Amino acid sequence: MADAVVFDMDGVLVESEHLWERLWTAFAAERGKQWGPEQTKSCQGMSAPEWAAFLTEFAGAGDSAPDTERTVVDGMIQALEDGEIELLTGARAMIADTAARGPIALASSAPRRVIDAVLAHHGVDHHFEATVSSAEVPRGKPSPDVYLAAAGKLGVPAADCLAVEDSSNGLRAAAAAGMTVVAIPNPGYPPAEDALAGAVHASSDHDDVRRFLLSRLPEGSPLQEGDPA
Repeated sequence: MADAVVFDMDGVLVESEHLWERLWTAFAAERGKQWGPEQTKSCQGMSAPEWAAFLTEFAGAGDSAPDTERTVVDGMIQALEDGEIELLTGARAMIADTAARGPIALASSAPRRVIDAVLAHHGVDHHFEATVSSAEVPRGKPSPDVYLAAAGKLGVPAADCLAVEDSSNGLRAAAAAGMTVVAIPNPGYPPAEDALAGAVHASSDHDDVRRFLLSRLPEGSPLQEGDPA
């Protein structure tokens, strides 16, 4: 049994990984550089300051890392306002149902401005007792810092938390924090086998993941097929 759940955001709650890649690619292209899958893979899980430094160096056009970060984050906020960052099917029920059983938190590589905007835009911010951006801890994923900080804010030992992740570095970070890891493998950016091996449950179906989480939380048995979400 577990006492709390900590969710990742990009790829777990909302479909947005491709937007980060699109914005990184566009930023590099505007400066005459070709961004590719290897660069995206390197940046996934990094905090905003980390990927901004990487992108700035890669583009080599003399931008400052803070300016690079601001440009890309502005693009993400615009994408949200344009309706491009939607909750994944089943994510709303997963959030609400788990929050009804115990405290939930968010441990995301997204910068604070994006986290707050996305959760408020979709009206789910009130469910989260804590949210942490990896920009607010010393190291981004795959280091465990953001997960440990989220557990600390909840006041729940990391070992008593479930963590829901989709990417290689996110899965590694949650496992390194000592949490029980649940995977929603990202079909567009499939996690590495070694990272996925650390998960106790893996499914691309949010309803299935919701049921699994509820089965590990107190105050009731898992919902049965056909029960209201």
